[in-house]
Amino acid sequence: MDAFTDNFEKLPFDLEAEQSVLGALLVDSSCMPTVLEYLNADSFYKEQHRELFSLMLSMFSAGETMDFITVLGRVRSEHIFESDEQAKLYLTQLVQIVPTTKNVDEYAKLVRERYYIRRLITVSGNIRREADEGLDAKDLLDHAEQQIYEIRQGKDSTGLVHIADVIIGTYDDLQRVAKESHNGLLGLSSGFSDLDRTTNGLNKSDLIILAARPGVGKTSLALNIASHVGERSGKAVAIFSLEMSKEQLVLRMLSSAAKIPNTQLRIGQLEDSQWTDLAEASGTLSSSSIYIDDTSSINIADMRAKLRRVENLGLVIVDYLQLMTSAKRFENRTTEVSAITRDLKILAKDLGVPVMVLSQLSRSSEKNPKPMLSDLRESGSIEQDADIVLMLYREGENGEQAQGQQNEAGASYVVNCDVAKNRHGETRTLQFHWDGQYTKFSTLGYLRDE
Repeated sequence: MDAFTDNFEKLPFDLEAEQSVLGALLVDSSCMPTVLEYLNADSFYKEQHRELFSLMLSMFSAGETMDFITVLGRVRSEHIFESDEQAKLYLTQLVQIVPTTKNVDEYAKLVRERYYIRRLITVSGNIRREADEGLDAKDLLDHAEQQIYEIRQGKDSTGLVHIADVIIGTYDDLQRVAKESHNGLLGLSSGFSDLDRTTNGLNKSDLIILAARPGVGKTSLALNIASHVGERSGKAVAIFSLEMSKEQLVLRMLSSAAKIPNTQLRIGQLEDSQWTDLAEASGTLSSSSIYIDDTSSINIADMRAKLRRVENLGLVIVDYLQLMTSAKRFENRTTEVSAITRDLKILAKDLGVPVMVLSQLSRSSEKNPKPMLSDLRESGSIEQDADIVLMLYREGENGEQAQGQQNEAGASYVVNCDVAKNRHGETRTLQFHWDGQYTKFSTLGYLRDE
């Protein structure tokens, strides 16, 4: 082995574990799915090991026979080693060194452990170098957290990824989706069947814009969705409220869950049966993984730092876009909002969860029978960055859009939900029933197909 183990840099690695993983794959190619749960090519320290694993992964993905002879032939054609004799010798030693293929997951864990430590050492060096270059402390902290987060998530931004690795990951995702039933939906259920059928649920990495004029009910709809996801999906929901306090949000959620009029709940004048209903609703909401942050001046960097600490995150809700600010300076507000929406899309992608952002519509939208994408206030690139855009509006007696106004206590009426943009399917208009006394929406069906 000495010919192949010289000149290693002083970084932690486990040569025997790497050799045992590769040897197990040569002995039994069916070990590959187990190995892929822990490792990719970059997880190996030795260059020949990275190349050998990539080659074997390519063969496995293509459905080719993978054993000592076939791999040796490919290794020779790829010139991974200096000579054909060295290739044959090293592969023979790999087969001989593996104690048993039954423990391949333990060998893979050892390789991954050393890989994580090497990545941490590299990231620490990057952070030190950026600090020496005078990077702003807040930006430095955010960048450091991002790099540590990527290590924890098994992500590596060092280079291009071969399509074979992506195919394997896609198969894993499809198998996981098949096992995790969401009523036939790819994403999480919103609790509104017609909306779910149109968007295929709340999908990972999606930026969802929920827009309306003030008083139409966008916050209430978002809270209805948050309650459903938090109670039914087993996932955590994070709500960032820049306008309302956490107590106000919880009162609305309790009103919907306990079916106690919101005005009555706020003054605490409840009958005995209502106290019982309230206690039951409180217990249900308390057992769900819903987290609320009512910091009024929060930016994307702060959100990212807080969200990384939430385990089993499933959905993020931000109420609302026009109250957000950026840590950077921009020449005008439209440019700033555009930068914020781009960062929100990046946040959804990095976290792998849907991010629902509430947004105001411009006053000019009230002149139209229904709002348009161009009516998004300070729109900029909002409609471009969003995967789904939902627009709530009410119709007046003549079919015109009703003026934005605060929902009256106890009011009950129909609210249209226009799916104005949908990367997962068609656009159409849905109808919801709004029950003002309980701040609760329910689905009515499709208004019309478009």
